[in-house]
Amino acid sequence: MKTTIYSVFAIMLSASGLMACSDDDFGPDPAKNWAETTTFFAPTDDAGFNTYFMPAIGRVGDPMPFYDKKAGEFKVLYLQEFDNNPPFRFHPIWGLRTTDGANYQSMGEVLPTATNDYAQDAALGTGCAVYNEKEGLYYIYYTGHNGNCSSREVVLRATSPDFKTWTKDVAWSIKGVEYGYSGNDFRDPQIFTTDDGVYHMVISTYPSWGGDPKFAEFKSNDMKTWEHVGMFNMIWDRMLECPDIFKMGNYWYLVFSQSNRASWSRKVKYMVATSWEGLKDCFNSGPKWPADGPLWREGTLDTRAFYAAKTASNGTDRYIWGWSPYRSGKDIHEKNISVGADGEPNWSGALVCHKIIQHEDGMLTLGAVPAIAAKYTKQQPVNVMASNGYNNGTLSGEGAYVLYNRLGTCNHITFTVKTAGDADKFGVSFVRDTDAKKYYTMMVNPEENGTARKVNFEQEGPEGKGYIDGADGYGFYRPADNTYKVDIYTDNSVVVMYINDNVCSTQRIYGIQKNCWSINSYGGSITVSDVKVSQQ
Repeated sequence: MKTTIYSVFAIMLSASGLMACSDDDFGPDPAKNWAETTTFFAPTDDAGFNTYFMPAIGRVGDPMPFYDKKAGEFKVLYLQEFDNNPPFRFHPIWGLRTTDGANYQSMGEVLPTATNDYAQDAALGTGCAVYNEKEGLYYIYYTGHNGNCSSREVVLRATSPDFKTWTKDVAWSIKGVEYGYSGNDFRDPQIFTTDDGVYHMVISTYPSWGGDPKFAEFKSNDMKTWEHVGMFNMIWDRMLECPDIFKMGNYWYLVFSQSNRASWSRKVKYMVATSWEGLKDCFNSGPKWPADGPLWREGTLDTRAFYAAKTASNGTDRYIWGWSPYRSGKDIHEKNISVGADGEPNWSGALVCHKIIQHEDGMLTLGAVPAIAAKYTKQQPVNVMASNGYNNGTLSGEGAYVLYNRLGTCNHITFTVKTAGDADKFGVSFVRDTDAKKYYTMMVNPEENGTARKVNFEQEGPEGKGYIDGADGYGFYRPADNTYKVDIYTDNSVVVMYINDNVCSTQRIYGIQKNCWSINSYGGSITVSDVKVSQQ
């Protein structure tokens, strides 16, 4: 009974979190004229976010998006993380409904964990949702995780006729040890259909004899019985989690999350080919990285502030959902640089959605979700509060900046930057006030003698640490005309910056709301135009 009451209470709070972000009135002193001040304010995040969903209790873990043709909506399942999980029973699967990747309705708990510490599904791991039209059944294939069992991880499934009432198939499982794979790491099942109508399942694992990690492949004609096809490589010794395979136009893609605990890893990447067999060959005979930027980009789609991402398509648009990890610390400044560079970021956070942009050559980038832009409808005044080296839209010289008035809780910022030369760099800073000793910059930094760029994350100011390792973006080629159209969305501490529809950089920056922000130039000359801010 206590469990039932708690679940209902959690659902109510989760739903209430969807209503956050609607009040940007500054406080607590109503007599103070906030619009004309530029000193630091220490805000806190709302309990729930309005654009990048986060439940009022707990956080979002690995998402499993699925487009439900019957209902005409996306269903985004995810692993629900709580602060105080029991030792063996954790990560029930919860869900959201959305038609547009911007507005969500909570479904609450979809699939619970087992009720005892010795069941194979005491804890749940990520997987996928599929609809079998012939049977009229929905399937969730997921990972059963329990260190008390002979195999710590196995693949399990549940079925439902209506996506409401689910029955776990207790008589069925796929155990890696029965096919020459590890019993400890056998997880993240993903199902897709090849051109011949056959279902395929790909699982992240290791061979039973050790060595480098592999993808295990199974196939089925009916989604009931599965035949082992074999294995194919990952990338050297790198474990690739949360695989997602799909065809888009004439190209096949495998999106994955690289899990190595290092500052250069923990990122979402992809491979591309013109067939499923060719896609596997990108790993077996490669790696054959996408030709989407400097070689060291390695098919990276975003920063380490976006992880465990998977995609779903409604037949017209394809979106990708991942979580942006929360950061720990005693105050705003400690949180903002606690990125887990020596290992990995915190697990779980806010749900971030991007739109997949497919270019003519098959390369992928991430762009803004149109329905997210539609949420930010209230235009705000943009006032220059302070500046250095700024004259009628031009920033010149070392330390040049223009400081703008305070932001709200949810902001849409757009502007255009044109650099005078190939080597000029610029950045946009948050939590920057006239008395700031530390502030936080997403800096578009020249690389490879000016031919490429990379978005770095820096703590600037008199007491700033400078470049923050483990929080930077990926390499991209400098625009031929040196023009950057910048599109930024913020929701509490989540920040997403897009540039020219071919660059995406997600960050967590605490303290944005109710503080000033700036655009900066570093020694060269840039022109800033069309600066706009809108809120919800």
